[in-house]
Amino acid sequence: MDARRLLLLVGALLVAAVTAFMARSLVLGSAAPAAGAMAPGVPAAAAAAPVNTTEVLVAKRALPVGTILDATALEFRPWPKDLVEGAYYVRGQSEPAKLQGAVVRFAVPAGQPVTQGALVKPGDRGFLAAALGPGMRAVTVPVSAQSAVAGFVFPGDHIDLILTQTVSGDGPPLRASETVLRNLRVLATDQRTDKQTDDKGKTVVTAYSTVTVEATPKIAEKIAVAQTVGTLSLSLRSLADTQSDLDEAIASGAMNVPDDPKQEKAFLARAASRPQDDSDSYVTGADVSRFQRRTVPAKEATPAGMSAPAVAGSAPVAAQVMGPVVRVVRGSDASLVPVGGKN
Repeated sequence: MDARRLLLLVGALLVAAVTAFMARSLVLGSAAPAAGAMAPGVPAAAAAAPVNTTEVLVAKRALPVGTILDATALEFRPWPKDLVEGAYYVRGQSEPAKLQGAVVRFAVPAGQPVTQGALVKPGDRGFLAAALGPGMRAVTVPVSAQSAVAGFVFPGDHIDLILTQTVSGDGPPLRASETVLRNLRVLATDQRTDKQTDDKGKTVVTAYSTVTVEATPKIAEKIAVAQTVGTLSLSLRSLADTQSDLDEAIASGAMNVPDDPKQEKAFLARAASRPQDDSDSYVTGADVSRFQRRTVPAKEATPAGMSAPAVAGSAPVAAQVMGPVVRVVRGSDASLVPVGGKN
């Protein structure tokens, strides 16, 4: 090998070494500032977040039409500034706490920004209609301080409706109370659709004279009739009671839950807020006081082999017999005669 070729080979090696050294310096120099700028405890994802964003209010879960917003429904998330519209709720320009109690007028998918047109705030026109579920009606019930749980029923709570009445008969009047409807959602008290709070944010308990509840058309008719029959009272339901009733209905086969997880979640949400009119719970005056036992109507009795006289167009009526009786038979005729009575 001559000196010329040796010189070229040495020069190429030197150039390669210098190039490699410079490339290594550039790589280390660019990585060091990024590592040094990251503050302790800050995740890498936060450091790599794009800077051309702003935080807007989005739905944490799917919000169907008629949903009443609470503290867990919304949150602020980064959103590209180029896609931010004037109807969005932007951090610093709106407060999520003031949106609690508002009703969703248009469905909002999970993770999507909430627009001002999608919400109806309490007191706005159309709020009550937006709060109603599909096929439901709003019915107003007159109440008093005693029959309305002393004002501790608020919009969004679920209640049972108790009917108290006096039944007249041949003897003393029968006093009875029964739970006629269950799991009714309260939409408003008087003309307020939200909770009243003081300067410290605490709920103010006030008396009211009317309560507006959500009901099916058939249940709305029952409530209208019940108001003319007797006195209506409210019974506040526990949140656990609704879930227990739902579990019992599913276990008994009264409800068929869809197999699809998304449809199942929506089905259970609708079923949990559905009013019920299949209750058979009741109490009479005799169950409360021994002195009211005389008001219980006597049992109907029909002698064997005899049928009670019937009135045209009505069901057979059996004679009511109270106290000890003696069965008297005359040929083919039989009758019950009270002891001490005339035969």
